[in-house]
Formats: sequence, structure tokens, C-alpha cells
Amino acid sequence: MQHTSSSPACERYYITTSIPYVNARPHIGHALEYVQADTLARYRRQRGQAVWFLTGTDENSLKNVRAAEREGLATRALVDRNAAYFYALHGALGLSFDDFIRTSADARHAPGVHKLWLACAQRGDIYRRAYRGLYCVGCEQFYAENELDGGLCPEHLTPPEPIEEENYFFRLSRYAGQLHELIASDRLRITPAARKNEALAFIRGGLEDFSISRSHARARGWGVAVPGDPGQVTYVWFDALSNYITALGYACAGERYRDFWQSGQRRVHVIGKNILRFHAIYWPAMLLSAGEPLPSDILVHGFVTANGRKISKSLGNAVDPSDLAARYGADALRYYLLREIPPAVGGDFSLERLARAYNADLADSLGNLLSRTIGMLTRYYGGQVPAPAVPDPAGEPLRAVGHQLADRVDAALERFAFDAALAAIWELIAAANRYVSEARPWALARLRAEPAAEAQLATTLYTLADALWLAARALAPFLPGTAAAIAHQLGLEPAAAEQPGAAPSWGRYPAGTAARPGGILFPKLG
Repeated sequence: MQHTSSSPACERYYITTSIPYVNARPHIGHALEYVQADTLARYRRQRGQAVWFLTGTDENSLKNVRAAEREGLATRALVDRNAAYFYALHGALGLSFDDFIRTSADARHAPGVHKLWLACAQRGDIYRRAYRGLYCVGCEQFYAENELDGGLCPEHLTPPEPIEEENYFFRLSRYAGQLHELIASDRLRITPAARKNEALAFIRGGLEDFSISRSHARARGWGVAVPGDPGQVTYVWFDALSNYITALGYACAGERYRDFWQSGQRRVHVIGKNILRFHAIYWPAMLLSAGEPLPSDILVHGFVTANGRKISKSLGNAVDPSDLAARYGADALRYYLLREIPPAVGGDFSLERLARAYNADLADSLGNLLSRTIGMLTRYYGGQVPAPAVPDPAGEPLRAVGHQLADRVDAALERFAFDAALAAIWELIAAANRYVSEARPWALARLRAEPAAEAQLATTLYTLADALWLAARALAPFLPGTAAAIAHQLGLEPAAAEQPGAAPSWGRYPAGTAARPGGILFPKLG
């Protein structure tokens, strides 16, 4: 279903990130996903929709246990310490999540996992048998031999461990037909299309039942116990995937669960391409078994790479997003991740590219436009923004871009194209900069004793202020701090840029407002 900027205010929109393991500190790949989901959450709030934005940490994995052992720490101490680093990204990246779930510490989680397990068991979809397979602890996943790369995990490039034990299994094979129909028909919409096709191909290759527990001994006693069997611990993916509903109060059928999962119009998961199988196949099958609604959308992003290799903790090339945000600013990092990393396929990160995007787009294009406009308003009108006084044919190209902007941004975000949405906004900024050069308000100011020149000067400066206000409203979901700073210099409340209401549109800036000169929006990098 296509959702436009006129979506009804009553529509409920639930959005989640995946929850990362906490065996180490967060890296820039996590920041990419958080900023993407945050942008969508802010955008929907700005459109007046009821939004609930969830993130958190996956703490019941074997890799967390082993990381603690390597550091000589208790597992509890390690997950508490590292979960705090992930939560701190709330401030470092300007995130607006409504909830943060910790799967080892939140009292609401384990009862919800148990409820889901028992619902699947009652359906006859859980059984116990012996199993032998190749397990990558880094992925927390069993691999078939034909999925390995020269005998190594294709992601971590390490040999998987041979595991033989008796576990509980979920009857995934029972749901192949339903899953194929749901995905093919877009009732479960997977974006981009390449990932949808990947999920369908996996189903056509044949679905095998998968293990949903491990022995208490192999788990080192860490994790959510299997209901009625203290010798088994719930497999990390059955446990972790459940967070999307346990955080809403699934265990007690709470009001938020009813509002945002059972009756909400959009249930959106933002995930990386490496965990598509779990979210597009395992998780919907579990929900079908339990008789619960499915996600409406799965938005799949590519990886952030360094020199063509995935950035990850295990490969030792991680980049700390908190350090980058402290050095360049949260919005500069958000801009790079959203504009320079193509969401569907991912992209390479480098400090050089970040600096180029910062100077060219943020400092020169946007920052200079704001500085010039506020400066001329201050010099020529004492800071008070004049009302437009005459028709302005020279401004028609700028206004044409402005009139199309809301629809273009909406269409781009509906297809998960953050880069295209920002490109549309920067077309407005570029058009405004061309308008300044062509209208030459400084020349009009020298002739303002003439009524026609004065009227044109007033119209020109109002048009620039209106363009900046439109840009601020459009930018608010992407660069919230920047939008607030523009609003402040335009004499409006900083929070006004994100205020729920009508889609950003031309002619909404209130003439007569007193602009407030401020600091440089993005100081040039040397």
C-alpha cells in the first residue's frame, strides 16, 4: 500500500532496529541502522502519525559469554557495560527512540519468550531431536557445508564449530507455502526487491526445521530457559526476535502491544542484509505458528565497508560512531550515512569522503545560504523578515522545486531511499543559491530608494527565508539539530521544524518574524 504525506494522523507506525550483540562497543555499521530508523520515526511523527520506535541490545548470545571469558569478566558485568555504550548513542547520534530493551535485564522479556514458545508448542511446531551441524558463534547460526566459503564462515572468515547435541526444533518446513505467498504478494513487503528475491529463492530451495535451543552447559547457563526443561536454553534467535513483541507487552497482552502490533497499520523492521533469513523467514513463521500478526515491512540495508570490507568488531576495522560525532557533529555523521551510503547496497566509509561531503554540502551549500540570508536580513531590515511585495518571475524555478519537495521526499522514504530524499532537499538548496546569484539582492539594496527595487528586495529576501524554512522542515527527520538551528536563526522555536502537522510546503514562513543571527552552521574543515 502506498503511503503519502496525507496519511491519517490516527495511523500507528511501529519501527524497530535489529538488536546487536554486546560483545564489544558499537561501530559505524550500527550507527547506519540507527540513523535510518530514527529518520523514518521522526518523519512519521512529523506527519502526525502515532509512532513507537524500539531499539535495544541482544544480550543472551554465546558470543557475549565468550567475550566476557576473554576479558576475565562475569557475563553480567560485560553486557551491562557494553549495553550502556549502545544506549549512549541516543545522545551521540541524536536518536529519538521511545524504548530500549535489554534482553537479559528487562523483566518483560523472558515471560514473553516463554509465551511465544508455548504458543508454538501448542500448535505442534516444536519437537526435540538429536542434531549435528556446523555452528558459527559469530553469526549465532548453523551453516550447511555448501554455504561456507572454503570451509569458512562467509561473514567472519573463521571455521565453524562442529556441534552435536539434542535440541528442540521448530517446524519451519510447515510454513514454506505461506511464507512464499506472503512475500511474493508483498503482504510482507521486503525492500529492496533484490532482498525480496533472495528470500523467495531461499524458500524455493527448501526450508528445513531449525534448532531453537541449546544445552544449558554449552550456553554456560546464560540465557532464557526453555519452559519446562531446565537443561535447555532458548536459542539466541528465537529469544532475540521475540524482543519486537515482548518490548510492547506481549506477555500480558498490554495496551501498547494491542495498539502497535495487533492493530497497528505499519510494523517495520530495519535490518542488515546478513540477518535477512532470520527476519524474513524464521520470524514470520514463528508468528504464524503463534497466531500473531506479521511485520508489514522489512527494510534491508547493505553494509558500511572500509576498503571494500565489511566494518565489524570481529575483523578489527571498527570505527567508533561516538568519536566521529564528537569530532564532526552528530548531524554531519547522520548526513554522510544517509546521503553517501546507498541504503540498498551499502557503501564505503572514509574520513576523506566525510570531510568532502561536510565542506561541499553542509558548509558551502546549506551553511552559506543561511549565513548570507540572515546577514542580508539584518543589514537591510534590522532582522525583520519583510512580506513579499511584488510578483517574482525570477523565483519561479525555486518555487517549482519547493512545491514538489514534499511528494518527492515522501516517495523516496517509502522506498527506503534516504539518499534520494536528501538529494531532493539539496536541489531546493541549490535552487535557492542560484536564486541569490541571479536576483542579486545586494544590488537591489543599493537602489532601494526606488520603490520597485525596494519591493523586489523585500520579495527576494522573503523568498529566501521561506526556502530556508521549507528546507528546515524537510530536513528535520534527517538532521534534527540542523533543522532546529535554522528555525532558531529564522526567529522560530527550534522545535517548530519537527512539529507534527501538514507536510512541508511553500509559503508557510510567517512574514514579520524577527530573525536571530547565530553562529556558523557548519564551520569549514581545514
